[in-house]
Amino acid sequence: MTVSPTTRRSTRQRDVISRVLDHAEGPLSVGDLLTRTQAELPGVGLATVYRTVKLLCDQGTVHPVTLDGETLYEASGRGHHHHFSCTACGRVFTLHACPVSIPAGSVYPGGFVVEAHEVTLYGRCPACAAP
Repeated sequence: MTVSPTTRRSTRQRDVISRVLDHAEGPLSVGDLLTRTQAELPGVGLATVYRTVKLLCDQGTVHPVTLDGETLYEASGRGHHHHFSCTACGRVFTLHACPVSIPAGSVYPGGFVVEAHEVTLYGRCPACAAP
């Protein structure tokens, strides 16, 4: 008997990985997710993190974010937002205010019709910018 992803039982590993993503200040790489999960569950392995992230993506509770060619993951349902990538420490933060006002349906020269937009700002986060 095959169990669908939406009816799979909850596990401690899945619960911790979900909680780590829910409380992250921005999207996380699989490596960051593994490190943070292992702080609570030292025995969790990389394969478990990959399987869990895939399951959570399939369920729609997590979605991938691609920044600079790397796939990161964040909890879904956070509404319209963008990201800030710190060039000093490498952390990525969620920005809840949109720095660009481009309404869906806008038409740019050449006939490009905007459906959505993504913005990533780069610089130093408050901790790295502090004197």
